[in-house]
Amino acid sequence: MTNHDTLRDRALAFRALHIPGTPLVLPNAWDVTSARIVEDAGAAAVATTSAGLSWALGSADGDRLDRDRALAAVARIAEVVEVPVSADVETGYGKDPAAVGDTMRAVIEAGAVGVNIEDALYEAGTGPLRPVAEQAERISAAREAADAAGVPVFVNARIDTFLRGAGGVDLTLERAAAFLAAGADGIFVPGAVDPKTVELLAEGIDAPLNVMAGPGAPPVAELASLGVARVSVGSAVAQAVHAGTRLAAQELLGAGTYDTLAGGLEFGELNQLMAGRRNI
Repeated sequence: MTNHDTLRDRALAFRALHIPGTPLVLPNAWDVTSARIVEDAGAAAVATTSAGLSWALGSADGDRLDRDRALAAVARIAEVVEVPVSADVETGYGKDPAAVGDTMRAVIEAGAVGVNIEDALYEAGTGPLRPVAEQAERISAAREAADAAGVPVFVNARIDTFLRGAGGVDLTLERAAAFLAAGADGIFVPGAVDPKTVELLAEGIDAPLNVMAGPGAPPVAELASLGVARVSVGSAVAQAVHAGTRLAAQELLGAGTYDTLAGGLEFGELNQLMAGRRNI
C-alpha cells in the first residue's frame, strides 16, 4: 500500500468517526509523548491543539507560529501513532487563500487527515472575525488542495462567534452554512456549551458539530444526547499538565519536598510506551 493510499484510508476512517449522538472524543495532544499517551488511552484519533503545540515550541498561540515549525511537529506526531491525526492550523498559516491551499498540501505531506481552520482575526485594528466571503474563499482553497491531492481531508471550520463574543446562534448558523457550501465537512463552535445552545446548533447545522468541552461543560454523554458529533478539549490537557509542572517546581524550590510528584506515570511505563512507537 502506498503512502497516498494509507492517507486516503485514514482520511476516510477519520470521517466515519463523526457521528451525531456518538461523538468522536479527542483529548488534544501537543507533542509526540502526549500523542502516544492519548492513543494508548484508547482515543480513536489524535488532534493537536495549536496553543499547546505553540507553547511546546516556545511561541504564543494566535497566529504567531510559522507554518513550517507547526507542521514539522504535526509530522512527528503522525509518524508515531497508528490512528488518524487532525492538525489545528489556526487560521491557515497564510495571508490569502492560495497560502491556505499551500498549508493544506503541507498538512497532507505531514501525514494528517484533518484540519481545523478558524475564522478569528488577531491583527491589531481588525474585527474579531474574518468576513464570511473571505473565510469561505480560504476554506474553498483548502478543499480544492485536498481534493487535488486525492486525500479527503476532513475540514473542520471553526467559528469563533461565541468564543470571542461576536454573535449568537443565528450568526453562527449563517457562517456555518457559507463555510459548508465552500467545502467544509464539519463545524467547530468553541465557547458554546449551554445545552439549549448546543442543541440549536446541532439542529441547525447540516454537518457534524464539534464543541469544546472542559470544566463546567456538560459531560460527553449529555453532549451526545444533544446531537454533537465531536468533543474536543483544546488546550485544557496541556494547561493541566503545565499547572502540575508549576506546582512541582514551586514545592521543590520552596518547601524542598516532593509531594506533588506522587502519582506520576511510572518511568518504566512511559519508557515502554515510547519504545513501542513507530520509528521517527
